[in-house]
Amino acid sequence: MARSGSSSTPGSECTSVTAKTVSEARTEAGSGRTTRPWRVVVTGATGFIGSAVLRELLRTDPASSPSTHPDSAPTPSPRPLHIRAASRKPAAASDPTTDPRLDWARADLADPASLRGLCEGADVLLHLASDIGRDAEHCELVNVLGTAALVDEAVRAGVGRIVHLSTAAVYGAGPHSGLDVDEIPPAPVSAASRTRLAAEQPVLAAGGTVLRPGLVLGAGDRWVVPALAELLGRVPARWDGGRGLLSVVAVEDLARLFVRLALGPYGTSGTPGTSGAPASSGIPRGIHHASHPTPVSNGDLMDTLLAHDVFPDAPAALPDLSWADCLQRLEATPGRVSERQFALLARDHWYRSEEVWTAAACDPGPGPLARLADSADWYRAHLRARLQTRA
Repeated sequence: MARSGSSSTPGSECTSVTAKTVSEARTEAGSGRTTRPWRVVVTGATGFIGSAVLRELLRTDPASSPSTHPDSAPTPSPRPLHIRAASRKPAAASDPTTDPRLDWARADLADPASLRGLCEGADVLLHLASDIGRDAEHCELVNVLGTAALVDEAVRAGVGRIVHLSTAAVYGAGPHSGLDVDEIPPAPVSAASRTRLAAEQPVLAAGGTVLRPGLVLGAGDRWVVPALAELLGRVPARWDGGRGLLSVVAVEDLARLFVRLALGPYGTSGTPGTSGAPASSGIPRGIHHASHPTPVSNGDLMDTLLAHDVFPDAPAALPDLSWADCLQRLEATPGRVSERQFALLARDHWYRSEEVWTAAACDPGPGPLARLADSADWYRAHLRARLQTRA
């Protein structure tokens, strides 16, 4: 269940609106009339999730037809796209590809002056930048104050749609089993989670959409699978029998969801920040969980990673260990991953996520385990390089 005025429009209604507007776009294109581009600003565009969203945006096509493979087809665009990719270190100079739909802008959430004019003329803001470090003061500066300044800039510029990346980690230690939004109050533990929770508020006040994914997997993931690799070395076992259920999403599927929310349905009538403005039909406002709807057991996740030979020097056999025994082993072998983070990866932390995929008419895909085949090579190379660096 969503919070703060989210729409419960069924997926079929979203699809009909999308089909209509794509047809109108084709008619307009065939008539020779020019159409103003649909302008999308993406913050954090060089990050793990931001770069995946940027790639997905660049796959869009105003003339694309519905695909027989909706979990991999690009989202149809209502009009020709113009994308402003924002980052502290814009990638334009190092990016060998050139695309006339894309320009880069330097924007630093820690420097409000750098945000001025960023959203000018934009239809959509996809806010994917955050600080996930341990410095509480810097997290406050970037996540809370920076997001507030960015949203103020978006509202001032008349941006009609804001979609913001948060995290299911705002719920705290758990275990959590099948929770809806608002079923329990958030209880964030880390500075990053506390400030990311606070960062949701200006987005909600502006009528935006907040997505809370759980664990995000895929090429570029430098936290989830690397942490699992460390934990497997410290506690070589099936943790609590591998029973823990987790909310997980493949980064490419999360990117498709963001793009779907950015581009459709296209006839937006409400402007965030405008008193009394109606929400866009079919665009779910408020807070939503954004993992794949089917939770994944820790045991199945580890088995899939082992089958892809992702972990260097993995043990040949893994005995079942009780949770108490796992914690004893963890304490006996110091490392970077904490007991709280171990629990986040090994015990129940799953949150009901069906609603946003349905409301956005976005196929959630085959699931994160099926997607691991596409990222296994990257994980193998990354983990072996880390091992060599520390040797």
